[in-house]
Amino acid sequence: MKTHIKLFILSAVFVGLNILTGCNKPQETTGTTASASMINAEVSDNQVTTNVKTALLLDEKIKDFDIAVVALKGDVRLSGVVDSQDQIDYVTKLVRNVAGVHSIHDELQINQAK
Repeated sequence: MKTHIKLFILSAVFVGLNILTGCNKPQETTGTTASASMINAEVSDNQVTTNVKTALLLDEKIKDFDIAVVALKGDVRLSGVVDSQDQIDYVTKLVRNVAGVHSIHDELQINQAK
């Protein structure tokens, strides 16, 4: 059941990104004051976040952990609880190889209840 929920959320994120990016249609020129670089940075951050979340959800070793991901200009912040330092190291290595990630701020914690 958990997998179905994760797949639904992942699908919703992809649909949202398609709406946000206008399905790759060229932007129309309007009278807004937002610069193109601000718009591109926002889309890039969303894409990096999506790429990292996808990598975490598709990896069999860590897909069941609830790891939060936030990206800002290629800096990725990870937070959540895992079972061991080995898993933290594994997650960090996995995320480091995701396209668009420049640095990782690891706030993952080890579950003390186990």
